[in-house]
Amino acid sequence: MFKKIVYLFVTLIITILLSSYYYKNEVKEQKIYNIMDQMRLTLQNQLKEDKMEDLRVALMLAKNQKLVDALENDDEDLGYKIISDIAKSIEENTGEKIRSQIITKELNIFARSWDDIYAGMPIGDYREDLKYFDTHKTPRTSIEVGRRLGIKATVPVYKDGNFLGFVESISFFKKITHFFQSIGVDLYVLLDVKYTDTAVLMMQNLSIGNYIIANTTYNYAHLQTLYTIDFKRLKLSGVVSKDSKYIFYENMRNGDGKIIGAFVFVLPERYLEYFRNPEDDISFLINITRSSLYDVEKQKRYKNGLYEGYDASSLVYLQDVIDKEEREIFLDEAYEKFDKYSKDELIQMLLNRKIVKKIDGKIQ
Repeated sequence: MFKKIVYLFVTLIITILLSSYYYKNEVKEQKIYNIMDQMRLTLQNQLKEDKMEDLRVALMLAKNQKLVDALENDDEDLGYKIISDIAKSIEENTGEKIRSQIITKELNIFARSWDDIYAGMPIGDYREDLKYFDTHKTPRTSIEVGRRLGIKATVPVYKDGNFLGFVESISFFKKITHFFQSIGVDLYVLLDVKYTDTAVLMMQNLSIGNYIIANTTYNYAHLQTLYTIDFKRLKLSGVVSKDSKYIFYENMRNGDGKIIGAFVFVLPERYLEYFRNPEDDISFLINITRSSLYDVEKQKRYKNGLYEGYDASSLVYLQDVIDKEEREIFLDEAYEKFDKYSKDELIQMLLNRKIVKKIDGKIQ
């Protein structure tokens, strides 16, 4: 009788443990797919914001009468002076660098804000997207290949009904890469290798599978993982797990809706805790601005003590991204944690920091 009771008790415990295990896995899987959906929505939201920023700049330049007159009169030197002066003024007053260019109706470079070297260079062979304006007169902002993949806000320029050319503002995914890094997610913007004949300025970029990495501020730390995953499987499933990381996939389309590459997100498993409740936490990513996102995440993570949840080795990395107004609090808590370690242990932490920071160090 006693043995039977023991057997039943052990069976019950095992059943409870197995049920708990499968329940936790199911909840975790549900959370992962919820994160994937929200990540995609956030991507589209941020892309839209970046496109609108580029379009505002292009529309502003297209309304500059002196610039339009210079284009009409084929005065490349004056065009360069005007567009470069505007770009310089914007950077001096806002800290934002813009890249703008004027293209003639013959599809030659007329002027660029960042140099005056390539005036007169034909680019028609690299800009299939400009054929859109053979049948449209309205501006368009989209992800296009060109000699380099980027967001291109293109505004056709007319004077007295005569078509003169285009004004463009261009960006290369730097802001959106930094945005995702600020929430612990690393973004890789990938162009299909079949477009390398057009994207000639990207031929030396690193490649992963059948893709070329287009953004330049990506995190090198995850490359070894990305080299080993099956991108066909990733594309079909939308998410895979590898090396304690979750890799998410989203198609990248150009202005005509054609798939030309992918957006790949890497989320280290240790950051899942920051997305405790999908309905409450991840939804923050959709509607709030970049400037407020850091504050929201900071308040949620550190509400029980700014750096209470970090061990000493983590604080070594975190020091590079602390706001100035929080540095004193950070140092107080850091000193308290570091005081528990020997000199040799602290030296080893710093050595590790130098090695890792070179390839990682961007995840906050």
